[in-house]
Amino acid sequence: MSRQDVPTVTLAALGDQPAIDLPAIGQGTWYMGENRATPEEEVRALQQGLELGLTLIDTAEMYADGGAEKIVGKALQDRRDKAFLVSKVYPWNAGRDSAISACEQSLKRLKTDHLDLYLLHWPGSVPLEETLEAFERLQEQGKIKRFGVSNFDIDDMQAFTELSGGKRCAVNQVLYHLGSRGIEHSLLPWQRQHDIPTMAYCPIAQGGNLRRELLGDPEVNAIAEELNASPAQVLLAWAIRPVDGKRDVIAIPKAVQLDHVRQNAAALSLKLDDEAIARLDAAFPAPGRKTHLDIV
Repeated sequence: MSRQDVPTVTLAALGDQPAIDLPAIGQGTWYMGENRATPEEEVRALQQGLELGLTLIDTAEMYADGGAEKIVGKALQDRRDKAFLVSKVYPWNAGRDSAISACEQSLKRLKTDHLDLYLLHWPGSVPLEETLEAFERLQEQGKIKRFGVSNFDIDDMQAFTELSGGKRCAVNQVLYHLGSRGIEHSLLPWQRQHDIPTMAYCPIAQGGNLRRELLGDPEVNAIAEELNASPAQVLLAWAIRPVDGKRDVIAIPKAVQLDHVRQNAAALSLKLDDEAIARLDAAFPAPGRKTHLDIV
């Protein structure tokens, strides 16, 4: 598969920022910097992902108390121009001035002068007006290119986008995988109506018992065998599948083992036909009513 054939998700033009096409699978960094693997292994994994076209890297000041950002900074040394870099600010650091300071600290750990996208990690007690003001100031200073949110349900999204400047929200990053489809009832349709793409964290249900249930599910494994793919690749292909002809979900799995990085990148070329999607829908149906937003 050539780079031209890689499935992409488009972020709309914003001010002086032109529209940009991002690979539908990026790289997450949750749990990096916590000595679960060596820093060298984590750096090497991110660099290999970049080489394989997984150019979006997502991190946060929360991850390992900034440790993950330091890993990313090492991985991007002499490679910053190859990556679309995303980080997130704690809700309690998202004030009018504190968000400026938090972003500057993230930039220092990341060894870069700007973020491509800066997200409010989840809704908190700081008024959203303050956070928006800080984000706009950071844009004016050239320290961030775009801003967005994470772990926002539909009510939060409506409140955010109704504020002055809120319609410039670039993405919402939420938990989404085959076993957690609650956003499909209300949130995802609303975001599609307002042309706001979704970033899906834990796309193969990393970090919980459900991961084993999904990866061991008979239907998931049967489809994987038929496609000569791994169960994880099937789950990634499902997460980024086009809906009504449009692809607007970016999956951000975390991987440290180089073989897992290669598998994640190869999932970009895995296509699920209508029959396979129908079988997965039957095995893990979407809820028929509004549910609480899943957060881990």
